[in-house]
Amino acid sequence: MIVQKFGGIAMKDEQTRAKCITHIRDGIAQSDKVVVVVSAIGCLGDPYATDSLLNLTKAFSHDEAAKDLVASCGELIASSVLSAELNEAGVKTKILHGTQAGILTAGDYGDAVIVHIDTATILDCLEEIDCIIIPGFQGMDESGNVMTLGRGGSDLTAVALAAELNATHAEFFKDVPGVLSGDPAVVSNYVKLDELYYEKFIPFLNCEKPIIQMRAALYAKKTATPLYVRGIAGEESGTWILPDAGTSSNKLI
Repeated sequence: MIVQKFGGIAMKDEQTRAKCITHIRDGIAQSDKVVVVVSAIGCLGDPYATDSLLNLTKAFSHDEAAKDLVASCGELIASSVLSAELNEAGVKTKILHGTQAGILTAGDYGDAVIVHIDTATILDCLEEIDCIIIPGFQGMDESGNVMTLGRGGSDLTAVALAAELNATHAEFFKDVPGVLSGDPAVVSNYVKLDELYYEKFIPFLNCEKPIIQMRAALYAKKTATPLYVRGIAGEESGTWILPDAGTSSNKLI
């Protein structure tokens, strides 16, 4: 089993989502079972992007529960769109969301922690079909309230699911071919790195737009979960992020 995570850029239009479907087909062929985690479609200005939804009313600034609920909708929309297109392409899939996804959260709205993942429903569904889609960025507390995991939280969803499901690794599809030695917007003599250990990878995330959410990378390091960062556009090899020598366990993600 593998976990594949597709971000807003990968989900932005039908042409790019067709590339997602190709990668999902390949994932099923290579690993038998695939759990797909998606972000909301596009970015600010696009109608279903998270920031666009949050700008629907200023009143959200006074209602954190309502703000988290609307913030979670972008991933639900993206999941529905990708599921329909996968089914149309002949790839049978099912969406698990809310309590079905089994992701229990606590803490603060907008910056929740994952305290537990009940994988029973996911594993039951994978007995019947090869591809499950889970909306990223969100979980539910013990009272059934939707809580989001902070900016970039879909990355954390993917890593947490990979760890709990004992997946071989989590794949992250990006608009760059992997982890680069420098920011292409700043330097011209960058190269793609084929392999990094977490100790060397974490410092790459101390920037304005990290390639993976810092919390997600730190949890992957703690759980010794391998990550594979690759480009959405083609089949070229990406960058493997591999566990360091020592690991620890921490159930608050």
